[in-house]
Amino acid sequence: MTPSPILRLTSLALATLALAACGESSETVTPKAPPPAPLTAEQIGVAIAALPAPYNEADYDNGRRAFARCRACHTVTPGGPNMTGPNLYGLFGRPAGRHEGYNYSKALQAADFTWDVDRLDQWLANPRTYLPGNKMSFAGVPDDQDRRDLIAWLKVETSPR
Repeated sequence: MTPSPILRLTSLALATLALAACGESSETVTPKAPPPAPLTAEQIGVAIAALPAPYNEADYDNGRRAFARCRACHTVTPGGPNMTGPNLYGLFGRPAGRHEGYNYSKALQAADFTWDVDRLDQWLANPRTYLPGNKMSFAGVPDDQDRRDLIAWLKVETSPR
């Protein structure tokens, strides 16, 4: 006698639940690298001082606070997920519109530049006018000091340590 399809599905569901309850999985899971340890105040000071002017005079804490506006759409950790916007780890030196697994607008896919502090400053001032046709709905960071501090914070937080 052949088991009914319902019995087979029920058996499969129970076996899957049993494996999940034991912490087992039929899929291979790649362990994630632990996030980097937080920087000490001394390390932050050294990192900020090493940046080119005017970013070497930035207020790191203000930059962190300014990033709160970006956090709903972007992550900054190594291997962090893409969200509404791409993960920003390794942003500086990355060609625009090129981050694995993120679906960029045609405008960014066609952009022919690499992210550096000057490009990011112009972008953050007003993303819509800097590169028309991009899908970023963020209005920008109009305050020069907030933008400087945010860029310095990003430079420290998204660069490999």
